[in-house]
Amino acid sequence: MSPSWLLLAAFIVASFGPELARSYGSTRGYIAAAAFAVLLLLSVLLHEIGHCVVARAFDLPVRSITVTFLAGLTEITEPPQTPAREYAVAVIGPMVSLLLAAVGWASRDLFQAGSLPYLLCAVVAFSNGLVAAFNLLPGLPLDGGRVLRAAVWGLTGDPDRATRAAAWSGRVVALVVVPVLLLVVLPATGYTELTLSSVLFAALISGFLYLGATSSLQRARLLERLPRVTVSALARSAIAVPADLPLAEAVRRAQEAQVRGVVVVDGRGNPEAVVSEAALEAVPSERRPWVSVSTVARHLVDGMLLDASLSGELLLEAMRRVPASEYVVHDRATGGVRVLTTADVVAAMAG
Repeated sequence: MSPSWLLLAAFIVASFGPELARSYGSTRGYIAAAAFAVLLLLSVLLHEIGHCVVARAFDLPVRSITVTFLAGLTEITEPPQTPAREYAVAVIGPMVSLLLAAVGWASRDLFQAGSLPYLLCAVVAFSNGLVAAFNLLPGLPLDGGRVLRAAVWGLTGDPDRATRAAAWSGRVVALVVVPVLLLVVLPATGYTELTLSSVLFAALISGFLYLGATSSLQRARLLERLPRVTVSALARSAIAVPADLPLAEAVRRAQEAQVRGVVVVDGRGNPEAVVSEAALEAVPSERRPWVSVSTVARHLVDGMLLDASLSGELLLEAMRRVPASEYVVHDRATGGVRVLTTADVVAAMAG
């Protein structure tokens, strides 16, 4: 549970507590408002557990479940392999909420009409029905957006195009559908009143959804560029130098060879360190004849020597495991070395 959920709990208690207190007494009224906040938390948690169970059934790793002020989030670290699985993982959450709504509605008959337990059952039924309906709106980052993505993916066979379509739909939902529902439809049907707080709440929900849709769109664009992110295409040519070579001489040799990478090698020609471009630029030109290359080089640790065949997600995962500004590529057959910089990879991802 995110600490931000406490803000929602406080909002619920502050909004419903006074009205319930007038009808049922201060103590019982505020306890009932707090109980509703807890029941809503449990409902959202069960919604997310539904996503988790189906994802795990498809061998999709689930890193975490988080309930925040505005939403529940299930972090699945790998995308579903097929449109059908994408649909199943997405739709189960709203189905759990609908089931909870039905259970809440049926449970009212166990209590006297007008009593606090009766009221809590009715509110749980209404809130879960609202959560299910809202989540089924066809736009990312909502579950309905993932259902739409599954449908477009199944029709076109292109998951990236499907993500873009669902993300743009999410922007429309955020800017048009949500304001109309919260500020026009619900007040017109008598469920809510059009007040400053309702306008602010609608703006908050719309902003949250718009940012989520935009994030999905940006990720889709990054995935389109991913095949171009390869070691063979991005690694810079480099020279190999001994550790005790003066930095000025290393720079001269690099300029003469028209390369931008410098790798420190041992007596047998094996890479042992890579010169940091930032550290090199920090050394004044007049000092470089008196500073050895080793003073501006980072010793290579496991993971900083990359295979030339790495590309896409595998390359990014290798870089995530061992963060560095420069990596080394070594051709053992020829003894040649190259340098891959994180800045070049970032630039390629940004297009």
